[in-house]
Amino acid sequence: MTAPTTPEAAAPDPDERSREGLVALSGEIHKAVDGQDAAVTSLVVALLCRGHVLLEGVPGVAKTLLVRALAASLDVQMRRVQFTPDMMPGDVTGSLVYDNSTSDLVFREGPVFTNLLLADEINRTPPKTQSALLEAMEERQVTIDGRPRPLPDPFMVVATQNPIEFDGTYPLPEAQLDRFLLKAVMPLPERATEVEVLRRHAGGFDTADLAAAGLRAVADPASLRRAQRDVTAVRAEENVLEYIVDVARATRRSPSLSLGVSPRGAIALLRTARAWAYLQGRDFITPDDVKTMAPATLAHRVRLTTEADLEGSQVDAVLAATLASVPVPR
Repeated sequence: MTAPTTPEAAAPDPDERSREGLVALSGEIHKAVDGQDAAVTSLVVALLCRGHVLLEGVPGVAKTLLVRALAASLDVQMRRVQFTPDMMPGDVTGSLVYDNSTSDLVFREGPVFTNLLLADEINRTPPKTQSALLEAMEERQVTIDGRPRPLPDPFMVVATQNPIEFDGTYPLPEAQLDRFLLKAVMPLPERATEVEVLRRHAGGFDTADLAAAGLRAVADPASLRRAQRDVTAVRAEENVLEYIVDVARATRRSPSLSLGVSPRGAIALLRTARAWAYLQGRDFITPDDVKTMAPATLAHRVRLTTEADLEGSQVDAVLAATLASVPVPR
């Protein structure tokens, strides 16, 4: 008689492992960056949605370190471009150069050919160069000499803006702001957080060596692609879709806003709410998911009226009041 075999343990679900890896990204990043929970969440959500992020903060709040930590935790390539007033589009996308050995023009890739592009102080470069990123962000390709050249997958732009020293800057137009899925503000840290930052550096933390700080890759491009696929399967019931539309339409009626949320902004809110629900381990969206993601998804898509601006109104406060005015579905 054949001896009974011991059943093998069930292999972990690769999709669940992918979700756990994406959830673990936040904790891994915090090994290098203290606080800044909203910015960390924005980056993870944008990755899941194949979107881009606009980071705003004064110098020295770890914007570059945040993106470097994300790249290390995801095991992808990252490049940083310092935007300046004299930068040309080809400095970002690449250009054709003459090759003496072949007597021909060859394409030299620009820094945009990477997985994570840190566009540092994007508002310090002229609109012509800013617009060089539009095709890359929307189509995930660049066209040089009439030939489209695909960008790596994954690909995400994280652009930074300095909220001070506006002399000599070129504010991003609404059309380009709308290309960013999320905007995250990185404030100065609380006292306890700042003490922890100093304690970490006093203990030998070196921002140039993240591996020594204990950072490791907890996800990879393959698991990210599986997670992105699963996010698109998160269900949105009819009443939640109507709620998102009602929120967008309420911003268009607000007396404090001269520019409300467009249909593309409503779609962006659906996408980010799906990603947030996925990170919470659910396969459906709730109105609370919408409310959680609304500030970061919508704040850069609206504009205060001149009167509201002169009165000192803040976009976040106006959005909060607008959200509170929309009935929540039960």
